[in-house]
Amino acid sequence: MSDQYILGIETSCDETAAAIVKNGKEILSNIVASQIESHKRFGGVVPEIASRHHVEQITLVIEEALEQAEVKFSDLTGIAVTSGPGLVGALLIGVETAKTLAFAHSLPLIPVHHIAGHIYANRLVSEMEFPLIALVVSGGHTELIYMKEHGHFQVIGETRDDAAGEAYDKVARLLDLPYPGGPHIDRLAKEGRATIDFPRAWLEEGSFDFSFSGLKSAVINMLHNANQRGEQLKAEDVAASFQESVTEVLVKKTMIAAKKYEAKQILLAGGVAANRGLRERLSEAVQSVGHLQLVIPPFHLCTDNAAMIAAAGTVFFEKGIRADLSLNANPGLSLSRFSIE
Repeated sequence: MSDQYILGIETSCDETAAAIVKNGKEILSNIVASQIESHKRFGGVVPEIASRHHVEQITLVIEEALEQAEVKFSDLTGIAVTSGPGLVGALLIGVETAKTLAFAHSLPLIPVHHIAGHIYANRLVSEMEFPLIALVVSGGHTELIYMKEHGHFQVIGETRDDAAGEAYDKVARLLDLPYPGGPHIDRLAKEGRATIDFPRAWLEEGSFDFSFSGLKSAVINMLHNANQRGEQLKAEDVAASFQESVTEVLVKKTMIAAKKYEAKQILLAGGVAANRGLRERLSEAVQSVGHLQLVIPPFHLCTDNAAMIAAAGTVFFEKGIRADLSLNANPGLSLSRFSIE
């Protein structure tokens, strides 16, 4: 079979990204134009600003990806694009660009679910072995996903309120840390001690769902009460205690799911997969079991990028998934409904 070259396009939030991936595993280019500096002063992503930046950057990013990979449109096998979930205006820029290029160059158009992309970032590191459990942790998502084969996604647990990354950003704001807050909390946690007993939301027995709103409220109340009493709490200890509460629940539920579903692999995915505390704790838990393999992408593949979209797009292309020019952005796209049965 001849080599496959997939152009991936990702614009679901505040990163304008394009990449060329060969045969689903080899990154030839992975270009990301970040907007963090533009959104930092607002303490979060402003959808209108994100969309405008995507319009400005998308053509330049795609051209750079092709040039760096030394690939022309005539060499491409197909174009994979994130069609959801995400910010609707941001998604539309990527989807419309992909549709235009697919039409102009007579190339197959492959829709990709954003979370599927994060999961398949792991395939750029190591081949996937089924069955497996994927723990996806990001600013907008916290999910446990069972996969019995390529393209099959069964969401067995998800957040009932705040995603873990969202909780990190809100707690960071309380501690007067810059946006995005996750990396700053992670850094501070390394310098502190988990001396504060924050709550862990285990929910009902047997549930793989998550809840972090109670933890966020506990941090708010503790800081407020300390302020009322004139006490000065160490930010490092607050960060360490908060992170300990989050990672303990994430890791324990993941390990229980891996045992229940007789998984061969655990994949860590999403922006919070770059969190050193979570990586270390999950690595320790997997090592204590012995028969499980843990796969974690390098830091640059944890945050939003287009190589992960091209990697997932290659699998969907091989399974015959195509979209026509009626493809639209879907900000609420369900991963379970996206699953290939």
